[in-house]
Amino acid sequence: MDFAGLFLKIANACVTVVVALAFLIAGTYAVFALWDNNAIYAAAENVQLEMIKIKPVESTEGGASFDELLAVNTDVKAWVTLDNTIIDHPILQGTTNLSYINTDVYGNFALAGSIFMDTRSDGNFRDPYSLIYGHDMVEGKMFGDLVLYKGEEFFNENSTGILILPDRSYQLKIYAALIVQASDEMIFNPDLHDDGLSQFIEYAEKNALYIRPEMTEDLKEAADNGLQILSLTTCSGEFTDARTIILAVMEPSMPAE
Repeated sequence: MDFAGLFLKIANACVTVVVALAFLIAGTYAVFALWDNNAIYAAAENVQLEMIKIKPVESTEGGASFDELLAVNTDVKAWVTLDNTIIDHPILQGTTNLSYINTDVYGNFALAGSIFMDTRSDGNFRDPYSLIYGHDMVEGKMFGDLVLYKGEEFFNENSTGILILPDRSYQLKIYAALIVQASDEMIFNPDLHDDGLSQFIEYAEKNALYIRPEMTEDLKEAADNGLQILSLTTCSGEFTDARTIILAVMEPSMPAE
Protein backbone atom coordinates (compact mmCIF):
# COMPACT_ATOMS: atom_id res chain seq x y z
CA MET A 1 0.00 0.00 0.00
CA ASP A 2 1.29 3.44 -0.92
CA PHE A 3 1.03 5.11 2.49
CA ALA A 4 2.80 8.25 1.30
CA GLY A 5 0.29 8.74 -1.51
CA LEU A 6 -2.64 8.04 0.83
CA PHE A 7 -1.27 10.53 3.35
CA LEU A 8 -0.98 13.20 0.65
CA LYS A 9 -4.55 12.59 -0.49
CA ILE A 10 -5.82 12.88 3.09
CA ALA A 11 -3.74 16.00 3.65
CA ASN A 12 -5.03 17.57 0.43
CA ALA A 13 -8.58 16.71 1.42
CA CYS A 14 -8.08 18.33 4.82
CA VAL A 15 -6.64 21.47 3.26
CA THR A 16 -9.58 21.63 0.87
CA VAL A 17 -12.03 21.33 3.75
CA VAL A 18 -10.20 23.97 5.78
CA VAL A 19 -10.12 26.37 2.83
CA ALA A 20 -13.81 25.73 2.13
CA LEU A 21 -14.65 26.35 5.79
CA ALA A 22 -12.60 29.55 5.77
CA PHE A 23 -14.48 30.82 2.71
CA LEU A 24 -17.78 29.82 4.30
CA ILE A 25 -16.96 31.65 7.53
CA ALA A 26 -15.74 34.71 5.64
CA GLY A 27 -18.85 34.70 3.47
CA THR A 28 -21.12 34.30 6.48
CA TYR A 29 -19.36 37.14 8.27
CA ALA A 30 -19.62 39.37 5.19
CA VAL A 31 -23.35 38.69 4.93
CA PHE A 32 -23.79 39.37 8.66
CA ALA A 33 -21.73 42.58 8.48
CA LEU A 34 -23.81 43.79 5.53
CA TRP A 35 -27.03 42.93 7.36
CA ASP A 36 -25.75 44.59 10.54
CA ASN A 37 -24.76 47.79 8.71
CA ASN A 38 -28.12 47.91 6.94
CA ALA A 39 -29.86 47.42 10.27
CA ILE A 40 -27.91 50.33 11.82
CA TYR A 41 -28.77 52.68 8.96
CA ALA A 42 -32.38 51.52 8.86
CA ALA A 43 -32.72 52.13 12.60
CA ALA A 44 -31.33 55.64 12.24
CA GLU A 45 -33.68 56.37 9.36
CA ASN A 46 -36.69 55.01 11.26
CA VAL A 47 -35.95 57.19 14.28
CA GLN A 48 -35.56 60.25 12.07
CA LEU A 49 -38.84 59.55 10.28
CA GLU A 50 -40.61 59.19 13.62
CA MET A 51 -39.11 62.44 14.88
CA ILE A 52 -40.03 64.33 11.71
CA LYS A 53 -43.69 63.60 12.49
CA ILE A 54 -43.40 65.69 15.67
CA LYS A 55 -40.92 68.28 14.41
CA PRO A 56 -41.67 71.67 16.00
CA VAL A 57 -43.04 74.36 13.69
CA GLU A 58 -42.30 78.05 14.20
CA SER A 59 -45.20 80.17 15.39
CA THR A 60 -45.79 83.87 14.83
CA GLU A 61 -45.39 84.39 18.58
CA GLY A 62 -41.72 83.47 18.39
CA GLY A 63 -41.53 79.94 19.72
CA ALA A 64 -42.54 76.45 18.72
CA SER A 65 -44.31 73.61 20.47
CA PHE A 66 -41.82 71.09 21.84
CA ASP A 67 -44.42 69.30 23.95
CA GLU A 68 -44.41 66.08 21.92
CA LEU A 69 -40.62 65.99 21.65
CA LEU A 70 -40.17 66.63 25.37
CA ALA A 71 -42.67 63.86 26.09
CA VAL A 72 -40.26 61.53 24.30
CA ASN A 73 -37.14 62.90 25.99
CA THR A 74 -36.70 65.93 28.23
CA ASP A 75 -33.06 66.24 27.06
CA VAL A 76 -34.22 67.66 23.70
CA LYS A 77 -32.98 71.25 23.48
CA ALA A 78 -33.59 72.30 19.87
CA TRP A 79 -34.17 71.19 16.31
CA VAL A 80 -31.65 71.78 13.51
CA THR A 81 -32.28 71.71 9.76
CA LEU A 82 -29.78 72.42 6.98
CA ASP A 83 -31.37 73.17 3.62
CA ASN A 84 -30.69 70.82 0.69
CA THR A 85 -29.40 68.10 3.01
CA ILE A 86 -31.17 65.41 5.01
CA ILE A 87 -29.88 66.92 8.25
CA ASP A 88 -33.17 67.47 10.06
CA HIS A 89 -32.87 66.35 13.68
CA PRO A 90 -33.59 67.13 17.30
CA ILE A 91 -30.56 68.20 19.33
CA LEU A 92 -30.12 66.56 22.74
CA GLN A 93 -27.85 67.36 25.65
CA GLY A 94 -26.94 64.68 28.15
CA THR A 95 -25.16 64.71 31.49
CA THR A 96 -21.89 63.81 29.72
CA ASN A 97 -20.68 63.88 26.13
CA LEU A 98 -21.01 60.09 26.06
CA SER A 99 -24.71 60.12 26.98
CA TYR A 100 -25.98 60.17 23.38
CA ILE A 101 -22.98 59.04 21.39
CA ASN A 102 -24.56 55.58 21.05
CA THR A 103 -28.05 56.28 22.38
CA ASP A 104 -31.07 57.36 20.38
CA VAL A 105 -33.68 59.94 21.37
CA TYR A 106 -35.78 57.18 22.98
CA GLY A 107 -32.92 56.23 25.31
CA ASN A 108 -32.21 52.97 23.47
CA PHE A 109 -28.75 51.74 22.51
CA ALA A 110 -28.05 52.71 18.90
CA LEU A 111 -24.69 52.84 17.15
CA ALA A 112 -25.95 55.81 15.14
CA GLY A 113 -26.44 57.72 18.38
CA SER A 114 -28.14 61.11 18.37
CA ILE A 115 -27.29 64.66 17.40
CA PHE A 116 -26.11 66.13 20.69
CA MET A 117 -24.76 69.28 22.27
CA ASP A 118 -21.50 69.52 24.21
CA THR A 119 -22.22 69.59 27.93
CA ARG A 120 -20.11 72.76 28.30
CA SER A 121 -22.43 74.64 25.94
CA ASP A 122 -25.52 76.40 27.24
CA GLY A 123 -28.56 74.26 26.50
CA ASN A 124 -30.59 77.44 25.96
CA PHE A 125 -28.20 78.59 23.20
CA ARG A 126 -27.28 81.85 24.89
CA ASP A 127 -23.53 81.32 24.52
CA PRO A 128 -21.50 83.01 21.77
CA TYR A 129 -20.39 79.54 20.63
CA SER A 130 -22.43 76.33 20.65
CA LEU A 131 -20.88 72.95 19.80
CA ILE A 132 -22.95 70.14 18.27
CA TYR A 133 -21.85 66.57 17.47
CA GLY A 134 -23.19 63.82 15.20
CA HIS A 135 -21.90 60.63 13.60
CA ASP A 136 -20.75 60.60 9.97
CA MET A 137 -22.84 57.87 8.33
CA VAL A 138 -23.36 56.80 4.74
CA GLU A 139 -26.33 58.07 2.73
CA GLY A 140 -26.15 61.30 4.72
CA LYS A 141 -27.59 59.77 7.88
CA MET A 142 -27.14 61.73 11.11
CA PHE A 143 -24.40 64.27 10.26
CA GLY A 144 -23.21 62.39 7.17
CA ASP A 145 -24.34 65.21 4.88
CA LEU A 146 -21.89 67.65 6.47
CA VAL A 147 -19.35 66.19 4.03
CA LEU A 148 -21.28 67.86 1.21
CA TYR A 149 -19.93 71.23 2.35
CA LYS A 150 -16.40 69.99 1.63
CA GLY A 151 -17.31 70.29 -2.03
CA GLU A 152 -16.66 73.85 -3.19
CA GLU A 153 -19.67 74.02 -5.49
CA PHE A 154 -22.06 72.73 -2.83
CA PHE A 155 -20.59 75.09 -0.25
CA ASN A 156 -20.95 78.08 -2.55
CA GLU A 157 -24.54 77.25 -3.47
CA ASN A 158 -25.91 76.16 -0.08
CA SER A 159 -25.71 78.42 2.93
CA THR A 160 -29.00 78.26 4.82
CA GLY A 161 -30.71 76.39 7.61
CA ILE A 162 -32.73 76.91 10.76
CA LEU A 163 -32.38 76.27 14.47
CA ILE A 164 -35.69 76.06 16.33
CA LEU A 165 -35.97 76.40 20.12
CA PRO A 166 -39.07 76.36 22.33
CA ASP A 167 -39.03 80.16 22.75
CA ARG A 168 -37.30 81.45 19.59
CA SER A 169 -35.60 80.44 16.38
CA TYR A 170 -32.51 81.35 14.38
CA GLN A 171 -31.79 81.49 10.70
CA LEU A 172 -28.49 79.74 10.06
CA LYS A 173 -26.00 81.13 7.56
CA ILE A 174 -23.18 78.72 6.77
CA TYR A 175 -19.99 80.74 7.11
CA ALA A 176 -17.10 78.29 6.84
CA ALA A 177 -16.09 74.65 6.39
CA LEU A 178 -12.95 73.30 8.08
CA ILE A 179 -11.09 70.05 8.55
CA VAL A 180 -9.29 69.92 11.91
CA GLN A 181 -7.78 67.55 14.46
CA ALA A 182 -10.09 66.20 17.16
CA SER A 183 -7.72 67.81 19.67
CA ASP A 184 -8.19 71.32 18.25
CA GLU A 185 -8.95 73.45 21.32
CA MET A 186 -10.33 76.37 19.32
CA ILE A 187 -13.14 74.14 18.02
CA PHE A 188 -13.61 71.64 20.82
CA ASN A 189 -13.29 73.80 23.92
CA PRO A 190 -16.42 76.00 24.05
CA ASP A 191 -15.20 77.64 27.27
CA LEU A 192 -12.56 79.52 25.27
CA HIS A 193 -15.25 81.66 23.66
CA ASP A 194 -17.32 82.78 26.64
CA ASP A 195 -16.05 86.35 26.33
CA GLY A 196 -16.47 86.74 22.58
CA LEU A 197 -15.47 85.42 19.20
CA SER A 198 -12.77 87.78 17.90
CA GLN A 199 -10.00 85.19 18.06
CA PHE A 200 -12.33 82.52 16.72
CA ILE A 201 -13.25 84.51 13.60
CA GLU A 202 -9.55 85.11 12.92
CA TYR A 203 -8.90 81.40 13.40
CA ALA A 204 -11.69 80.44 11.00
CA GLU A 205 -10.47 82.91 8.38
CA LYS A 206 -6.96 81.46 8.58
CA ASN A 207 -7.84 77.75 8.68
CA ALA A 208 -11.02 77.33 6.64
CA LEU A 209 -11.24 74.97 3.74
CA TYR A 210 -13.92 77.29 2.35
CA ILE A 211 -15.25 80.54 3.75
CA ARG A 212 -17.63 83.34 2.75
CA PRO A 213 -15.27 86.34 2.71
CA GLU A 214 -18.15 88.78 2.17
CA MET A 215 -19.32 87.97 5.72
CA THR A 216 -15.97 88.32 7.47
CA GLU A 217 -15.85 92.06 8.14
CA ASP A 218 -19.36 92.13 9.58
CA LEU A 219 -18.54 89.15 11.79
CA LYS A 220 -15.36 90.79 13.06
CA GLU A 221 -17.35 93.88 14.03
CA ALA A 222 -19.96 91.79 15.85
CA ALA A 223 -17.54 89.21 17.28
CA ASP A 224 -17.62 90.59 20.82
CA ASN A 225 -21.04 92.20 20.58
CA GLY A 226 -23.73 89.55 20.31
CA LEU A 227 -22.39 87.31 17.53
CA GLN A 228 -23.37 83.66 17.91
CA ILE A 229 -21.81 80.73 16.06
CA LEU A 230 -23.18 77.19 15.80
CA SER A 231 -20.43 74.62 15.21
CA LEU A 232 -21.57 71.33 13.66
CA THR A 233 -18.98 68.55 13.88
CA THR A 234 -18.50 65.00 12.63
CA CYS A 235 -15.73 62.51 11.90
CA SER A 236 -13.71 62.80 8.70
CA GLY A 237 -11.31 60.55 6.80
CA GLU A 238 -8.55 62.89 5.65
CA PHE A 239 -6.16 61.84 8.43
CA THR A 240 -6.17 60.20 11.87
CA ASP A 241 -8.69 61.91 14.17
CA ALA A 242 -9.80 64.31 11.45
CA ARG A 243 -13.05 66.17 11.97
CA THR A 244 -15.27 68.05 9.54
CA ILE A 245 -16.49 71.34 11.00
CA ILE A 246 -19.30 73.48 9.58
CA LEU A 247 -19.68 76.93 11.15
CA ALA A 248 -23.04 78.68 10.95
CA VAL A 249 -23.89 82.20 12.06
CA MET A 250 -27.04 82.29 14.19
CA GLU A 251 -29.31 85.17 13.20
CA PRO A 252 -32.48 85.58 15.32
CA SER A 253 -35.57 85.13 13.17
CA MET A 254 -38.14 85.24 15.93
CA PRO A 255 -37.95 87.36 19.09
CA ALA A 256 -37.61 85.65 22.46
CA GLU A 257 -40.66 85.93 24.67
